[in-house]
Formats: sequence, C-alpha cells, structure tokens
Amino acid sequence: MWDNFFYANILLVPTVTFLTTVFLKWIYIRITTWKIDINRALWTGWMPSVHSSVVVSLATAVSLKYWIHHDLFAITITFTMIIIYDAINIRFEAWQHAKELNKTIWEKKFKESLWHLPSEAFAGSILWIIVAYLLYFI
Repeated sequence: MWDNFFYANILLVPTVTFLTTVFLKWIYIRITTWKIDINRALWTGWMPSVHSSVVVSLATAVSLKYWIHHDLFAITITFTMIIIYDAINIRFEAWQHAKELNKTIWEKKFKESLWHLPSEAFAGSILWIIVAYLLYFI
C-alpha cells in the first residue's frame, strides 16, 4: 500500500502545482506591474508557465511512483514535450498573428499575451520538478 497521500492520489500533485503556480504568477505580476489583478494570473503567458509546470510535475510524479521504465511515464513525458513545445513555439506564431491583426483591424482586439519565453517554461519546469520531489517525501 502506498503511504504517501499525494502519490496515493497522484492527481493531487498537478493540482497543488496548478494552484501554487497561479499564486506565484500573481505575485510575479504584482511585483513587475504594480497591479493587483488575479485574472492576469490565469491568462496565458507570463512567468512561470502554469501548464508547463503542471505537466512537468505530473511527469515527475509518474516517474517517482512508477519509475521511468513504465509506459505511463512514456505517455506523460511525450505529453509534456508537446505542451511545452506548444507554449513556446505554436502560441508564439499565434501571438504574431494577433499582433498583426490588431494593427490592421480596429473593431476587435485580439489577445496578444499568448506565449511563453523559453526561460518562463524552463523556470516553471524546474520549480515543479523540485516540488514533485518534495511532495514525494512528505
């Protein structure tokens, strides 16, 4: 029987990650913009990347619970790579399109804060590898 509460209910690891990352993003936005805006913490973009954090913590949790030789780890690491690639590259292209559309179409504004810098995705990833390990040893 699994003694660790978080790893017995492995979905709690990415849940804790999501809530904590949104809180950290809110603090980061508060410090950098001097605005109190909880909605911005839920938007895409900004530091740290929430979705990168969540998928990395899930992949780390699966690797700790089932080890890296298990099929579940292969699935979660593949899923993680797709999500991080999307955060950095695909949504960068969408941001460029939104930026150009906002220059030409004046009636409707498109959201431009869609993507993450590699450093934002990396920061979220490293942070939540550490947190997944900490939750493993609780």
